[in-house]
Amino acid sequence: MADIRAMVGGTGVSTTDTTPAAPSAWSPLRNTVYRSLFIAQLVSNIGGWMQTVGAQWFLVEREASTTIIAAVQTASLLPTLLLALLAGALADALDRRVLLIAVGAGSMLTGIVLTALAWTDTLSPWGLLACTFVLGCWTSLSAPAWQAIQPELVSREEIPAASALGSVTVNGARAVGPALAGVLVALAGPTFVFAINAASFLATLSVLIAWKRPKHPQTDREGLAESILSGVRYIRSGPIVRRIILRSALFAFPASALWALLPSASSSVLKLGSVGYGVLLGVLGVGAVIGVAATPMLRKRCSANILLVGSAVGYGVGMAALAWLPLWAVVPALLLSGIAWITTLTALNASIQLSLATWVRARGMSVYLLVFMGSQAIGSLVWGWLASKIGIVDALAVAVAALAFVAASVAVLPLRPETGVLDRAVSMAWPTPTVMFEPDPDDGPVRITVTYRVVDDALEQFLTSMAPVGIARKRTGAYAWNLYRSLDVEDTVVEQFTVPSWSQYRRQREERWTGSDHDVVQKALAHTVDGATRTETHDIALSVRTNPNGQ
Repeated sequence: MADIRAMVGGTGVSTTDTTPAAPSAWSPLRNTVYRSLFIAQLVSNIGGWMQTVGAQWFLVEREASTTIIAAVQTASLLPTLLLALLAGALADALDRRVLLIAVGAGSMLTGIVLTALAWTDTLSPWGLLACTFVLGCWTSLSAPAWQAIQPELVSREEIPAASALGSVTVNGARAVGPALAGVLVALAGPTFVFAINAASFLATLSVLIAWKRPKHPQTDREGLAESILSGVRYIRSGPIVRRIILRSALFAFPASALWALLPSASSSVLKLGSVGYGVLLGVLGVGAVIGVAATPMLRKRCSANILLVGSAVGYGVGMAALAWLPLWAVVPALLLSGIAWITTLTALNASIQLSLATWVRARGMSVYLLVFMGSQAIGSLVWGWLASKIGIVDALAVAVAALAFVAASVAVLPLRPETGVLDRAVSMAWPTPTVMFEPDPDDGPVRITVTYRVVDDALEQFLTSMAPVGIARKRTGAYAWNLYRSLDVEDTVVEQFTVPSWSQYRRQREERWTGSDHDVVQKALAHTVDGATRTETHDIALSVRTNPNGQ
């Protein structure tokens, strides 16, 4: 089963064929806190993968339907659809360390309840799915926070390496956990495996409790609803991020077939027991670890889009082998699928981390996780249902055909050339406005008017260069943006945009405006008279009370 924690790692990618030399793949481990969290997460993820095998084999032993077995993956990933936006807003609004401690404690408590139910022989298939769903809720709440703390611990240049190491914790665990769980399920039963998973959360909790996180400057915090809306607005006005998210959905839906149908295929197609199933999952994990090690070399030789094409094809090879080939051929094919899986995940992960501004990183990651995990959750149900109707082999064949389409679609919908290379550091170049009075933070909406002098000969170039400016205004908080040509004043173009409140405008100017946003404004100014903005004015909405009598 694909674990949401796999999304906390990734490898940086370049969308060109030449990539600057990157720091060592192991350089983030020089940071004591990062190293401790790396080890703790590895332990916890081993427990998580053991839980996966225990849960799925619990259902296999009870001869549950293919749909129910596939629903284990859906139960663990569905919470992302429900909680991702809230989780991102919480991660940006709260102390991330405290949030992760609370989530870890909740996860451990849920694991204890699951173990107790299994120990007393009162755990039903639906009870197992319910506990899996609750564990998925805790994981969904923590995922954006895990993503967002990485840049706090390592330099920007080390983010790709840190993301790759994050994948090592998941996929190293995937290599060890399933095989170990398969043996333990055969020797002691699923209950023992559930207990190990509950105990594994102690590793992460102990490190987080001991971590003395530096104090960060306090700013006026947005309300949850406002925070979610600003995050959605950023994604909607960010073509680079939207394309990354689209590519993640296109891959995740057909790819989920392997994770959803592997336990049933192991039992009914390959005639394996719990140990054999654990070994096959372990092979996928070994492939993923190999993929993490190989990705830096692949990045230097291939563009990100070529990697996405090759990964979709390689992943499909493993699914095709599972459907039609004997065990001796399935093992190396699944190894290739593991490499392809992590190559895709790490490429998309690091691309979106490097493309998101700091102020919205957790919220942006939450939308990304929502789409990726939601596609897997829905896909798992679809593939499980399809397998119950046409058989496991034919369902896998349909998924392989879908992956071929995904590979071909890169030619039409590639990652954009500027992916991951724009300056997302906060720019202080936006001048502080001079106002006659300071509005209350919640006053608004606020209309900002910027007047430019543009001669006729430069008008077309100016309009073209202002399109990215409009995107930047909306991405950082504006919900309306327009350009007007003055009918009264010669060579005058007026830009107007509106933000919901005075506090939102201050955030836009002081916390959200990045170096790349400043650059697009400078390019537009190059087409104006004297290369400078003429005036910038600010107006705030007034409430007009209507006479109750209508007069």
